[in-house]
Amino acid sequence: MKQFRIISLLSALLISTFSVSYAAADLYPWITVRDSSACIAGRFSPPPGFRRVEVTSGSFGRWLRHLPLKPGSQKVYLHNGRPKLRQDVHAAVLDIDTGARNLQQCADAVIRLRAEYLFAIKRYNDIRFNFTSGDTARYPRWRDGLRPEVEGDEVSWEMVARPDSTYRGFRKYLDTVFTYAGSYSLKKELISVTSLSDMRIGDIFIQGGFPGHAVIVVDAAERSQTGEKVFLLAQSYMPAQDIHILINPSESKLSPWYSIDFTGKLITPEWRFSRSDLMRFRD
Repeated sequence: MKQFRIISLLSALLISTFSVSYAAADLYPWITVRDSSACIAGRFSPPPGFRRVEVTSGSFGRWLRHLPLKPGSQKVYLHNGRPKLRQDVHAAVLDIDTGARNLQQCADAVIRLRAEYLFAIKRYNDIRFNFTSGDTARYPRWRDGLRPEVEGDEVSWEMVARPDSTYRGFRKYLDTVFTYAGSYSLKKELISVTSLSDMRIGDIFIQGGFPGHAVIVVDAAERSQTGEKVFLLAQSYMPAQDIHILINPSESKLSPWYSIDFTGKLITPEWRFSRSDLMRFRD
């Protein structure tokens, strides 16, 4: 009987491990290491007195909170394989590819995460982003075989490829979006968040321009007695590089968490934002 119980427990453990691995493979298809503890929620505990805000199962916030991280203390690398000059701005590195070209920069990283989430939950028709020209790149068009022909400010879509619904084809779509989109175009797609107290995981601090910059809220916690919130930020930068969790250069005791009660500018290691820069995707 004792041996049977041990076998049953081992079987249950294997099934549980398989379920976690399958979920990771399904929701984060680019990763190769299936370790459910190596994620944002597993690495960073909220500050004392704070509890993580509740998120709905299947939501963008929950997906971001469980983004996989590279193990240990990793360097941030550029798209060409060279280490970033500044290695003092990050607390962790996301386990997600950058690509070999100088494409996945700041706003592109935000686009990447949003698109990956929509792809993971099979909301394919909602995957669409605007080029700087204002033209919309809809993933269903790409999947059907249409490709953009860009001449100056003019964009037309031509049927030049076979239908491709693979993840590899999806990544090629994203590289095209990264080529023709940026912080200027992304900001126009977002809606303003009028109060920091209404911040959600998935919101974005963004300044559109040439250059502009964008960082995304990937986790949040609150103090139940007061409602005070703290949050984690992730970014890529220029040139294209690993997406990483930012430290808080202003409050070392709170770092890498940031408080919504900052005064003046939100100071991140490589950019400063205003309160009015907080925006979010339309649902």
